Amino acid sequence: MWIRKCFDDEDKPLQSPVPTEICSNEEFIPPAQTARQARWETRIAEMADECAVRLGHSRRRFLQTTGGMAVAMLAYNEVFGKTYEVDPIEALDPAAYAEKWPKTEFIFDNQTHHIDVESRWFETTEAGKQAAAFLRNFRSNAGSTADALAQLNQANYVKELFMDSDTMMAIISGVPSAQWNENILPPDKMVQTRDAINRMAGGTQRMLSHGLLRPNMGKPEFEEMERQVKKLKINSWKMYTGSMIGSGPYWLDDEKNTYPFWERSRKLGVKNICVHKGLPLGLFDVDYCHPKDVEKVAKDFPDLNFIIYHSGWHPTAASTRRREGSADNPQNIPWCSELIDIVKRNNLKNVYFEVGSTWNYLSSSNGVGAMHLIGQILNLPGGEDRIIWGTDSIWGGSPQSQIERLRRFQISDEIVEKFGYQKITPEIKAKIFGLNAARLYKLDVKAQRKAIQTDKIAELKQDYDEDPRPSNTQFGWVWRERGQKG
Repeated sequence: MWIRKCFDDEDKPLQSPVPTEICSNEEFIPPAQTARQARWETRIAEMADECAVRLGHSRRRFLQTTGGMAVAMLAYNEVFGKTYEVDPIEALDPAAYAEKWPKTEFIFDNQTHHIDVESRWFETTEAGKQAAAFLRNFRSNAGSTADALAQLNQANYVKELFMDSDTMMAIISGVPSAQWNENILPPDKMVQTRDAINRMAGGTQRMLSHGLLRPNMGKPEFEEMERQVKKLKINSWKMYTGSMIGSGPYWLDDEKNTYPFWERSRKLGVKNICVHKGLPLGLFDVDYCHPKDVEKVAKDFPDLNFIIYHSGWHPTAASTRRREGSADNPQNIPWCSELIDIVKRNNLKNVYFEVGSTWNYLSSSNGVGAMHLIGQILNLPGGEDRIIWGTDSIWGGSPQSQIERLRRFQISDEIVEKFGYQKITPEIKAKIFGLNAARLYKLDVKAQRKAIQTDKIAELKQDYDEDPRPSNTQFGWVWRERGQKG
């Protein structure tokens, strides 16, 4: 059965700051925790208990500190092999942690979501009470229960994204539906979130918003495109080729049915096309989530930027092969490697690899796979300019652990030597974290950084950082055998 991880964590003895099992955003079936992940979780508990006693904390409180983050990565290196640059002293000394890893990057998260949290979560759990308390800091006039829940939802989004992480800017995203009144976050509400958070910041541009493009809804969608661009002033499109609404799934390179939408987008001036590929199970048709249609459309529309969300990753194909014990080529990251080959053989300049969910899952369960994914993209001509930061938060909770993992991540010397990958420099990481996306969205990073550092959200974060209380959970789904406790 599936269970929401935030509910499961209330009874779980360990709430790791780095997820120790794969959590689904409802776009695929979450696999069960692996034996190695279970060993890693046990080692985190052992190390956390030792550090907590020395510092006079409870285990749960220790795991909410920077020391808890350090312990999670130290334990990962023990179980999975050296993946993260982390010193044992960081587990016990916050000053050493801060000194070793200064926070200087422009972090621009290109994939974030509101989460549809049931009211019970906010009413009956400690994490929910904390979110409600945070709400009162800047939403003191909640009206009806429905309004209060909607505000809580937005408040929790702000807390996880901007209070509990180093994220500076973000794009709010959504999923398609045939009718907007049946959609958990339709374009109007996405834009409302964008505008509300920018107002909360005091006019600073903290947020951009996707629009939702649905070629399978036919020609009436032309009017909807114009409405979203001219009235809502959306910043880019998000689309799902595997979506089964309207006339059903579609291909990006369908000249008859889809190309007219590219022509219309050109005329409307929207050049950034964000396409869900990979993560094929659950809501979508599996076949149409494959990135094979990127090849022709990218060549036919070189003036459009095709930003492939999740980098086309197919997690179920990878986990199935591992369960079956097949001697699979470690370089083959299902569907990602195929997309990389498409870009390489066509020398495509307008295809980008967004890493939402893909980075989170690989870097917490398959560090070697993460090394191969990043290494293969970096080996493309101009590869370091093609990776777009996204976290799929807040489905996955606060993005901070994903940020810390990339800061400390390095492709091992052994893999570099064997496969000819390049090392990841701080300059490359800065591009991944936000400079690449800022270029696509024509943002003045220097001006944005200056404004953000002194806005009202920055002031809230400064106060919050005096006693931070990260939830250390994810809000999607995990797999449990019936009767199994977390």
